[in-house]
Amino acid sequence: MSLTLASPPGLVTDCLESSAVDGPGNRFVVFLQGCGFDCLACHNPYTINPCDDCGACLPACTSGALSFDADGRVRWDADRCVGTEACLAACPRDSTPKARTLAVTALLERVSPVAPFLSGVTVSGGEASRQALFVRAFFTALRADPGLARLTRFLDTNGDMHLPVWQVLEPSLDAAMVDLKCLDNDLHRVLTGADNDRVLRSIRLFAERGKLYEVRLLLMAGLNDGDDLLARTGAWLAGVDPRMRVKLIGYRAHGVRPRRAGTGPDLREPDGEQRAHYADVLRREGDFELVVA
Repeated sequence: MSLTLASPPGLVTDCLESSAVDGPGNRFVVFLQGCGFDCLACHNPYTINPCDDCGACLPACTSGALSFDADGRVRWDADRCVGTEACLAACPRDSTPKARTLAVTALLERVSPVAPFLSGVTVSGGEASRQALFVRAFFTALRADPGLARLTRFLDTNGDMHLPVWQVLEPSLDAAMVDLKCLDNDLHRVLTGADNDRVLRSIRLFAERGKLYEVRLLLMAGLNDGDDLLARTGAWLAGVDPRMRVKLIGYRAHGVRPRRAGTGPDLREPDGEQRAHYADVLRREGDFELVVA
């Protein structure tokens, strides 16, 4: 318990008490605020940056749920909020005023009532590894609680983190799900604004430690789904583990930030036939456990 009380608080965007798409079984999901990538296809763009209390969201809020406190910080009243998300659309820096600072004990209180119905807990984002000490304390507290210890502890990550951070986190988690936006580094920079060197090292690291649950490939029609690129991606993954679990996720436009014409490549959704073809290409490179979504 001393670790739980002494741990740093986390900046939490939201929690889901039940999810079937964030790891195996039915899972409690914690979304943390902040990410080092700026992905064109991000479905949670309001998790990228912490709120800077500029107040641009206040006029957009029609329920009176947002206000400035005595210190000039934006405060959100959950009881008054009607969930229009107008504040997210008004934010000039891809943030949300609804993120709140929570202690590990507060999260445990959220998990405990629904624990009998859960298979595990997943911490996502944003990029959860940016709050590594909080995640470690949360996972450690879950393992130490007799009523929660059976729940598996998963990390959903973009993999863009240095080795010392993984050394902090790895002993406390059961498995990681790593997003690989693109094997080609130049295209990865276009899609995310960052290199993929650390991502590839992270995939290798978790595989070597026996803690890689799956690699997730988000594929956009006509952009990062070419046969040659997919074949090279499959060959690289097979070099890490030819039987790894790979989840092929077709890009969906829902929730993605609107962009002005001419500001970047077009993002198009692949149809069912295209997604099936992706799986066929990858099967030639390894005996993967493929999941098409």
